Amino acid sequence: MAAPPPAANILGRIRLRHLQCLLAVAETGSLRRAAERLAITQPAVTKTLADLESIVGLRLLDRGRRGAVPTPDARAFLRHAQASVDALGEAVRSVSPGADHRPVRLGVLPTLAPSVAARATLAWRTVCPDVPLSVVTGLNTALLRGLRERELDMVIGRLADPDDMAGLSFELLYAEPLVLAARPGHPLLHAGRPPAPADLAACPLVLPMAGTLIRHAADSFLGARGIVPRGGITETVSASLGRALVLASDALWFTPLSAAEADLEGGLLARLPLEAAGTEEPVGLLMPAPQQPLAAVAALAEAVRAEGARRRAR
Repeated sequence: MAAPPPAANILGRIRLRHLQCLLAVAETGSLRRAAERLAITQPAVTKTLADLESIVGLRLLDRGRRGAVPTPDARAFLRHAQASVDALGEAVRSVSPGADHRPVRLGVLPTLAPSVAARATLAWRTVCPDVPLSVVTGLNTALLRGLRERELDMVIGRLADPDDMAGLSFELLYAEPLVLAARPGHPLLHAGRPPAPADLAACPLVLPMAGTLIRHAADSFLGARGIVPRGGITETVSASLGRALVLASDALWFTPLSAAEADLEGGLLARLPLEAAGTEEPVGLLMPAPQQPLAAVAALAEAVRAEGARRRAR
């Protein structure tokens, strides 16, 4: 193709439909599926994309037997195209009837829900007492997908692979260690010394799900001490299930501190005296970038930041 025309000429000719078509093809990998998503014909998608390539003077898609794949030029263009479409959507929503009272949609890791999210929500309620709040818990990858697809306004979670972070910002709140929690009467708490690796290996363990960052930290902790679990492993990211299993048995719960801190402070659970240096994982606030959030969303983000600052200071 010829050299791209001047930017001023491009901006005056690009339309929303151009960006929507390109984004739909990039997300679905197919002209046909993009047409179905946009409820238009496939020839209309083809023509719109051809118009866009003519306007910018660049080939944006490589079409082959496996579908349509964005070119390197298109990948850079897509980041800004997504931001532009998102910003326009937020602008429309901000002046729509009831915009100030639509639910704020928060995604949070299950291990952070009873601590960070709960305290931030209570603080936010003093500022926005009448705004509905919808809270979704789940694995980090699912939460980030919901954030990218604008099903969520923000996520309290962790960093992910670069592909999962495209179009998102990560703001570090604090770093927290993993702990081994047990019921107060657990035999290993009364040995008068830190538990030996063999003793830990013999206990049932409640561990984070395989493939998660905190599971990687737990496996590294166990591997560095030569601990090969033989008492049975239960994998879960549910704080309520981990708590229940530990209270009812001699199982040990390998969990981020935030998931068990209320029970540890209240004496319902006890923390085994083990050095946890090196297990710290960053917890952050994730939001679409760039974004001009609604007032209630911005207020919740500030409450989350304040809770992060409190934990850093502690």
